[in-house]
Amino acid sequence: MSDDPYRDTDADADDHEVTLGRIETEVALLMRFGEATRRATGTAEHRVLDRAAYVILRHLDAAGPQNVSALAARLNLDGSTVTRQVSALQRDGLITRAPDPSDGRGTVISPTAAGLQRMAAVRAARTRLYGDMLADWPAEDRETLARMLHRLNEALVSRNRGR
Repeated sequence: MSDDPYRDTDADADDHEVTLGRIETEVALLMRFGEATRRATGTAEHRVLDRAAYVILRHLDAAGPQNVSALAARLNLDGSTVTRQVSALQRDGLITRAPDPSDGRGTVISPTAAGLQRMAAVRAARTRLYGDMLADWPAEDRETLARMLHRLNEALVSRNRGR
């Protein structure tokens, strides 16, 4: 054992690698099982919006009207990808575009009442689903999971923005 408490031992390094491997596996499984659960859930409420539309509408609901550049930056997506997604949302009557008051050449995207209604239906269905799956978890564990998932998402955003 080293006298330096800040020096990693080989065992610590091995444990670190094992833990990171477990995290990688669990995140991969989370994404796979989450998608499989979404597809297998027969509730129509889960299917009234695709994943991209849901995320955009959730963000617009929380943050207010945005231009495509702001949406793309927040969602860590290419502007052309967001433009295509927004066009589909507009075609379906789920968002509207208005002139951007700060830049007359651009537009600001806002959710419509129909868009917010669909988003709320999906959110409620997902909340019920997770409530059912986590019903036997103590409240403290559910809170810890929510906090850790938030931290993971923030770390992902920070990493992607740094590139």
